[in-house]
Amino acid sequence: MQIRKKKTFDPEEYTAAERSVFSKRTNIIVSILFALLALLVFLPILLVIIVSFSSESSVTELGYSFFPKAWSLESWRYLFRSGTYLTRAIINSFLITAAGTVLGLVLMCPIAYALSRKTFRWRRAILVFLMIPMLFSGGLVSTYMVNTQILHLQNTCFALILPGLCSTWFIMILRNYYQTAVPDSLIEAAMVDGGRQFQIFLKIVIPITTPVMMTIALFQIFAYWNSWYPALLYLDSNHTELYPLQYVLVNMQRSIDMLAKDAQYMSGAQTYTPPAVTVRMVLVVLAILPILVIFPFFQRFVKTGMTVGAVKE
Repeated sequence: MQIRKKKTFDPEEYTAAERSVFSKRTNIIVSILFALLALLVFLPILLVIIVSFSSESSVTELGYSFFPKAWSLESWRYLFRSGTYLTRAIINSFLITAAGTVLGLVLMCPIAYALSRKTFRWRRAILVFLMIPMLFSGGLVSTYMVNTQILHLQNTCFALILPGLCSTWFIMILRNYYQTAVPDSLIEAAMVDGGRQFQIFLKIVIPITTPVMMTIALFQIFAYWNSWYPALLYLDSNHTELYPLQYVLVNMQRSIDMLAKDAQYMSGAQTYTPPAVTVRMVLVVLAILPILVIFPFFQRFVKTGMTVGAVKE
């Protein structure tokens, strides 16, 4: 009697297409759908860039179009006629964003790590202390009085950095990630080997939790780069050298609107009317272009961080 041997599963006998959960046709359809979705997301950005290089007469006649009748750099020339004013604002925004992002991570990551450890005695008390301002804000008046009357941050660059350093929401995200991604056995093993808490945090916890740190850093970059309201509150007109880019762009937009409005009531006089519509598009391009350039680098760091650190059983 011949006994049949049970055939074992060998992954090498199957191709990548056979091992795939979806069929080849399904993969093609899904790829096409995602390509169309990416195209729909990119088209508005492309339209803004095209309109910023279009002539004002073409936009007035055709509206926003991917194929303008005439191209023009007048809007870009008008914007950069301010010279060092705009250049200084761009540098200020880069410095404020970099300082706020780095200092924010330096403050929030250790707080979140301490709150994620069950051995920390004051964990519950600090959690309650952090949750109260998250649910019940002190309000704009009290915040303004604390920053100006007590901390004396008015007309300083610290007024644009310090108020946004810590976010309870970001601390909660970091805390939950530390609880799931950093097991207690790993921390105990490091302590048995003689590691101190600060060394464990720098050499073990940070490499493992790089993805969430880069995600929080990206959110911080978005917040600081797009921020202009703190400059309106804490900087007066005598400190224009501290203006960030977004606040300068808001002021330019107001000036353009005022010039366009005044030109309507001065029909007999020769007045210069700026290209209001296309200048708006130039402002949008200046606001989003650095973010578009930075994002791929952060995406690479996130992918790298996800493969760093592991617990061996």
